[in-house]
Amino acid sequence: MYIWKRLMPFQGKTRSPFSLFAKINLLIVVLFIPILIMYTYSNNVTYDVVSKELQISNTKQLTFLSSQIDSRINQMMDFSLILSRDPNVRAFNGLNMWDDRYDRMQTRYVIQEKMTLQTGVTDIWPTRYAVHSQQNEDVIANYNRTTGYDEEYLKKNMSGRWTYGDQGAVSEDELNSFYWFYTDSLAQPGMLTGSNLVIEASFSYENIQNMLDTYKAGGQGDPFLYHKGNSPILNRSADKQLSAELIQYLDTHSPEDTTQDVVELNGKNYLVSSVKSTYLDWHLVDVIPLYQILKPISLSQNLFYTCMILLLVVGISASILLYRNVQYPIKKLIKGLRRVEQGDYSVRLHSKNQNEFSFLFRRFNDMSHQIQDLIENVFHEKIRAREATLKQLQAQINPHFLYNCLGYIINMAQMKDEQAVVSMAHNLSAYYRYTTRMERETSSLQEEIKLLINYLDIQKLRNGRIEYHIDIPEDMLAQSVPRLMLQPMVENSVIHGVAKSYSSGEIRITGERLNGFGRIYIDDDGPGLSPEQYEALNLKMQEPLQEEMGCGLWNTHQRITHLFGSHSYLLFGPSPLGGFRTEIIWEIPNEDTNSDKDNTDTN
Repeated sequence: MYIWKRLMPFQGKTRSPFSLFAKINLLIVVLFIPILIMYTYSNNVTYDVVSKELQISNTKQLTFLSSQIDSRINQMMDFSLILSRDPNVRAFNGLNMWDDRYDRMQTRYVIQEKMTLQTGVTDIWPTRYAVHSQQNEDVIANYNRTTGYDEEYLKKNMSGRWTYGDQGAVSEDELNSFYWFYTDSLAQPGMLTGSNLVIEASFSYENIQNMLDTYKAGGQGDPFLYHKGNSPILNRSADKQLSAELIQYLDTHSPEDTTQDVVELNGKNYLVSSVKSTYLDWHLVDVIPLYQILKPISLSQNLFYTCMILLLVVGISASILLYRNVQYPIKKLIKGLRRVEQGDYSVRLHSKNQNEFSFLFRRFNDMSHQIQDLIENVFHEKIRAREATLKQLQAQINPHFLYNCLGYIINMAQMKDEQAVVSMAHNLSAYYRYTTRMERETSSLQEEIKLLINYLDIQKLRNGRIEYHIDIPEDMLAQSVPRLMLQPMVENSVIHGVAKSYSSGEIRITGERLNGFGRIYIDDDGPGLSPEQYEALNLKMQEPLQEEMGCGLWNTHQRITHLFGSHSYLLFGPSPLGGFRTEIIWEIPNEDTNSDKDNTDTN
């Protein structure tokens, strides 16, 4: 018992192991959340910085490419202006009626040589030039022309701007050249006076492709030259399907001079940058797959999240392992302690593993076995003491009743009332026949009622004013109660109730079953007691027997408490008849309750 008292305070303060297991997992999750938030924030910042730097770098590179193209075009325009002022060119367009044939051939040769020299400056940007003389209706070119001088051809192309194609009848899919026509005429642009000198400068789309190929070789984009309504000029290794989808997007979203957008194509993000050419009125467009460039960042992010998930799984697995090897044995030990606390000393704990907890389980089993032996010894000793107490209390009640009966017989004999003596002797004989059968300490309530009727009949013979009424439900008559449980209560009503008043004489005995308790009410119409006296009498039932206290009521209270438990007792109070009421309340055992239920079901 000493060991158990030391264990109980500890057990009361122990928390549930499962709640501890949940708290450990919650702590692991809480520790992971700040890490995930910080990494996600850092990764987003890195992603944004790389994206912005990529956009700035791509814009700069594309602007540089556009400036290179514009620079070459500007060189062509400057050369055309210089060529138009060359004396040989002017001589070619002048009145050369006095020049001989050799001079004219020499002039043509010099002009072609100058145009050829200008074309051969660089291989990446080959150019073509042609000098048209409206005065002489002749043309000189540094390339093989299929046609000669054509007045209508000049009039159609004299716009003063770079045009794509020579305005001839070509198919939409055919890639043409860029053309620019210059004249030194003072008339309005596009108008020829009849004696103009026209310089034609052009370059093939392949020049653009060469620049695009060079640009693509130094980066990760896929550039092309775009103008709405014309076939785009792609680099030679371009992804035609991607370019076609992007051109459809550009046709619906007209780009500005400098534009950058992130476009989603086929579920993937692309950075689309465009820069407008100053001379050509076309847009240089570059497409960079963001998902490829930012793939290392995404891969690092996914790898981090995967590692975090693995760490979370490892942490939870470790907590589960901790729960199974530490917390679960503790929980098992606490359950065993609680069962012992509830009175189950047969509980035993077993462990498959040989560790510290198996040692604790063995010691717990030894402690539980020792407590069980101690409790059983104390319990048996308590039973023996209770049996001795019951016999002593019953022995005290029997003489008390006998004294009253013998006194009555003496009085009746003195009064020569033989019938009363015979009746008293007969009832007294029946009473002692009932009480001297000691093989059973209890009897049925029906047998107690029969004994009570005999007693009241005797008292009625002594006092003609006595009238009694007994109303006990049939389902209570089979209840097992202590012997002589009711007789002292009725005797108290007769002596202290009816006998003390000349106007009283009614005794009423009723019973009921309510909420698992049996209740019997013994009422009389005597003088009763004051509220303070009722309270004092109820308190005396809980105290040891005193000399000035009658042993009948106290003994009955003790017998009921010993037999039915602490929830059973006597209660005294005012009666509805105006006198004294005694309530006998006892807890009906479960076996009786179950048997009553079975009888009800059977009926």
